[in-house]
Amino acid sequence: MIDVNDLAKSYGPIQALKGVSFRVKEGEIVGLLGPNGAGKTTIIKILTGYLHPDEGTVLINGLNVLEHTREAQAQIGYLPETAPLYPELSVQAYLRMMADLRRVPDDVQGERLSEAIYATGLEHHLTRPISQLSKGFRQRVGLAQAILHRPKFLILDEPTVGLDPTQIVEIRNLIRRLAVDSTVLFSTHILSEVEALCDRAIILMNGEIRADAHLSDLAATSDAVMILDHAFPDVPAVLRGLEGIRGVEPFRSVDGFPGFRVSGEQRLGSDLCPMIYNVARQQDWALRELRPDVRTLETVFNELAMAAEVAA
Repeated sequence: MIDVNDLAKSYGPIQALKGVSFRVKEGEIVGLLGPNGAGKTTIIKILTGYLHPDEGTVLINGLNVLEHTREAQAQIGYLPETAPLYPELSVQAYLRMMADLRRVPDDVQGERLSEAIYATGLEHHLTRPISQLSKGFRQRVGLAQAILHRPKFLILDEPTVGLDPTQIVEIRNLIRRLAVDSTVLFSTHILSEVEALCDRAIILMNGEIRADAHLSDLAATSDAVMILDHAFPDVPAVLRGLEGIRGVEPFRSVDGFPGFRVSGEQRLGSDLCPMIYNVARQQDWALRELRPDVRTLETVFNELAMAAEVAA
């Protein structure tokens, strides 16, 4: 488990983190999502023992990172945004050097190297200088060095930044395979990365956590969308008079038909469609469509971003 409690960090007058707390359980893939400058990299540097917070604590599998830095780091596989590579070395020479630096015992070093090489698909590139590899394969080398010592936790900072679409898919698939044996926390500002990979998202803005939930919970809504065959009088007024309705927003569908987005009270957490259908039948409204509204991660992110701007 990664256990983060009340982290605060300032760079001079700039407060990068403000009381950040969260937990990552064993076996989870968690995305740390936020715009550039939200504090994601600062959190990761603190988690990996490279930066001390002004306040707060971090426990890695029960070890306080500030008090037992080396022991905690031994359980972490870390890939920073810019992979720590030596371009003049071959892939094989670099990974052997990293195995020595990580103090992988000689009697198991060959086995660990083979595991990392085959896990990351580098077996046909071992003799090539790293400088001759594509960016996607350099990221693979960076991931290989992060898993040489069989870490319990993988912490990845923007692992797909700067990659082309094909390389992004390859790295996503690789992270999924690695997650079978490790708990994964990775930072990104790309919404599709979180949707494609994560069980859970922690959304960070202006150094504060704005949301921390499973993706299905973030997308959950009791809102509904109703589209009518033609205009009827007093539709908004009738709908607003129903118990549990907190708002009705008219809109025009792509086909030009009158539509209404009906918002339910959050406490209900239920589907409004049966109630709206019964009212439509009583009022003799001709329905073209009635369905639960869909909230995407982008919708949630934009709502939180707007709220953060207002608060600032």
